[in-house]
Amino acid sequence: MFALPDIRRILLAALISVFVLIGGCSSDQSDGARSDAADTDAFGRKSKPSPAANDSQAGAERPVDAETLPYAEVDEELVYGHFAFPSDMVEPLPAIIVVHDWWGLNDEVRDAASRLAGAGYMVLAVDLYGGETVSSVEAARAKMISVMENPDDVEANLQQALGFVSIAGAPKKAALGWGFGGSWSLNSTMMFPNDVDAAVIFYGQVSNDEDRLRAINAPVLGFFGDRDRGIKIESVQEFEDAMQRLRKDLTLKVYQDVGHAFTDPARTNYHSGAAEDSWRRTIEFFAANLSATDES
Repeated sequence: MFALPDIRRILLAALISVFVLIGGCSSDQSDGARSDAADTDAFGRKSKPSPAANDSQAGAERPVDAETLPYAEVDEELVYGHFAFPSDMVEPLPAIIVVHDWWGLNDEVRDAASRLAGAGYMVLAVDLYGGETVSSVEAARAKMISVMENPDDVEANLQQALGFVSIAGAPKKAALGWGFGGSWSLNSTMMFPNDVDAAVIFYGQVSNDEDRLRAINAPVLGFFGDRDRGIKIESVQEFEDAMQRLRKDLTLKVYQDVGHAFTDPARTNYHSGAAEDSWRRTIEFFAANLSATDES
């Protein structure tokens, strides 16, 4: 048996080498996914750096290693993501694809990905912005609209992300995202119903289109705030009603007196109680649905 550091190096080297060979090979846009641009103040302006932004181990139960790796090729350009995994990993673990909100793949997203890795998962935080991050609502709006004008590129990006963790040997795969990324977490369950085993939506745009929702095979967990001025609670209720009619596995938690972006400590809408509770529920959800022996 290889020493543990060798296992990690071999895994990373194998991922890179296989990607170089197949990285360019890849095979529904969310309804109203531009709603993140609806209200300048609704989504929580940047207030201060996250206290955990520069600490990739913050909140992790196990020590974590992380690397910046290419995982996709879109429009003939390599796409790099944040790949995190427990330092003591000796065999492939279930994987979580993390999709950033409309600010891009920033330090807060990397920290959350590493926290998930510390809970016992391989985690790939994808990049839909080509390496860019933004800090103003105006720049975020413009960047998100630019990306949403090319939904095929996002689909190819996420498809290759799922392929990347499959190459790493992940027995099961999940998606998780916030806001803009939450919409794409839900979308992934419809675009790739045979590849996504669970999905978590944090205050993302949802749909009541039963023709689209019918494709979902995975359990879905969603978190929303009743004071979110961008993701109206009425649309969340319509989503829940449609999923119930289709007999889909959906669990929703709506927090009272809470607005958008309530999990992000760098935003003005941050709510520590809702953030902590939703994180606990997320970890429990993944534990229940990503077990290698789970047959559901």
